[in-house]
Amino acid sequence: MKIPIAVFDTKPYDREFLSAAAGAKECEHHFHSFRLEAATASAAEGAHTACIFVNDHANRESLEALAGGGVKHIALRCAGFNNVDLDAAKALGLLVTRVPGYSPHAVAEHTLALLLALNRRIHRAYNRVREMNFSLSGLVGFDLQGKTAGVVGTGRTGALVAQIFRGFGMEVLAFDPYPNADWAEKHGVRYVDKEELLAHSDVISLHLPLTPETRHMINGDTLNTVKTGAYLVNVSRGALVDTSAVITALKSGKLGGVALDVYEEEEGVFFEDLSGEVMQDDELARLLTFPNVLITSHQAFLTREALHEIARVTTENILRLHRGEPPLDGTLL
Repeated sequence: MKIPIAVFDTKPYDREFLSAAAGAKECEHHFHSFRLEAATASAAEGAHTACIFVNDHANRESLEALAGGGVKHIALRCAGFNNVDLDAAKALGLLVTRVPGYSPHAVAEHTLALLLALNRRIHRAYNRVREMNFSLSGLVGFDLQGKTAGVVGTGRTGALVAQIFRGFGMEVLAFDPYPNADWAEKHGVRYVDKEELLAHSDVISLHLPLTPETRHMINGDTLNTVKTGAYLVNVSRGALVDTSAVITALKSGKLGGVALDVYEEEEGVFFEDLSGEVMQDDELARLLTFPNVLITSHQAFLTREALHEIARVTTENILRLHRGEPPLDGTLL
């Protein structure tokens, strides 16, 4: 008998890669386009696993409904897990797994793509040329070579970003509660405290998980200490950044530019086509008016290699747990 799996918040690429993963023939996927929340948890009734993504609501109420419907396993097809009530999951006997390292290269490369596009005004130049406007006015950027990059968080992705910055000839400052001294020495990276990093960096790139300690780590107070004209890049979690404070810093010129692949209120907006609707989020709408802001819709992970790895690890853990075996190393929460 195949393993029944309720897959929430799915897009065509989720269905393609999960259906093609090794071992997928042993699974009976029930793909749902809607998100998990208490009101939709009944869609997983009779399933062994509920497979969820970053904007699904795995709070206590949802988990109770899942457990009541027979679900034994919550499979996150992402690295972040701030949307899961882990205490409730443990109390209900639900095993929770994730994909901690699907492709740090995908996210690191997107970080640089955002920075380069923003700095050299590629997005504005693209739109101009399509309208036969070949003027260069307002498109002046700056050389990355010789500038200082501050990398906040030097896990797998942050470390790769730092190394790419070094390849551009930048000085790299790093901050991490758990510094990797050997790696830093090898790659010419210097660990400093957060205050020094913010004060001296021309580019600040965030690569941290969202925790109570990191929520709004970029706020009005910290932005007052940054180097005037600095660029801020965030591809990690939207709530690392206080959006209101960033808007204020952009208006004053304290921040020279902002590139975001995540947004603290992205649920219901990112991943969706809202082109025919009125934007209801006033802060996001305001951000989109700035010529020195570039936003993508949480797509840093979106490479074929990353999607393949997400599907592989997720499916392997489903099979293992269904057989009563331990999940892959580092994936159990």
